[in-house]
Amino acid sequence: MAIKLFVSDIDGTLLMPGKMPSEKNIEAIHKMQKAGIIFTIATGRMYPATVPIVKAIGVDAPIISYNGAMIRTQEKILHSDYIQKDLICEIVDFFQARNFHLQTYSNDVLRYPAKNKLTDMYEASQKTLGESVGWEGLKKFTENVCKLLGLSDIPEECSKISAELRENFSGRIEVTRSAPMLVEIMNKGVSKAAAVKILAQKFNIDISEVAAIGDSDNDLSMLKVAGTSIAMGNATDEVKKTCKFITSGCEADGFAAAVEKFILA
Repeated sequence: MAIKLFVSDIDGTLLMPGKMPSEKNIEAIHKMQKAGIIFTIATGRMYPATVPIVKAIGVDAPIISYNGAMIRTQEKILHSDYIQKDLICEIVDFFQARNFHLQTYSNDVLRYPAKNKLTDMYEASQKTLGESVGWEGLKKFTENVCKLLGLSDIPEECSKISAELRENFSGRIEVTRSAPMLVEIMNKGVSKAAAVKILAQKFNIDISEVAAIGDSDNDLSMLKVAGTSIAMGNATDEVKKTCKFITSGCEADGFAAAVEKFILA
């Protein structure tokens, strides 16, 4: 069946961390668009961190951000799933008690308790700046929060706290990982898959006519539901097991190679 909608992850898929998409990858996107295929992205990033990329590649479709908690264009929000204030405050207390770094995104503004090496690294990779507001400050900025993000430079700590979150907030939140140093928290039921289904329905496209490409565990849900699924060469083992196809690594423009081999051919 012909592909009508192609959905791509950003970091580790469309581009290397801290970089912009390569000319080869941009060219591949334009070829798909000329062939009548709608191209969009589904990312764990906050929406403002997608805007420079969207402008660079010329995306005119709605963007999926915050791991599926928001679908929007530059003009308006088409879908959102915000975390309730009480739950946000509970999660903030949970992280503070463990002295584990946490970030929030209220009304598309990045905030954290205090500036440190983790915030410096994150801001550089996302090309955005946040605000230091203290732990109590995080509990004051609770309007329109799509996602909370825990960070550590020790992957084992992220694995441990992910398990603790699932146990302590069972049935209330989704916990996923887009990188070893990240712990991403959304409302229960939020995923890239759910957002891809919503977007496909808006375009009147059957899910079997959707292709998705990614590299990390937060991509698994959309890769499982898409009619055509492609894993990057640098993807996790679980992603590679899930996908029908595997391309080369991000650093070698595996995205462009996948488009040429599995979509346009």
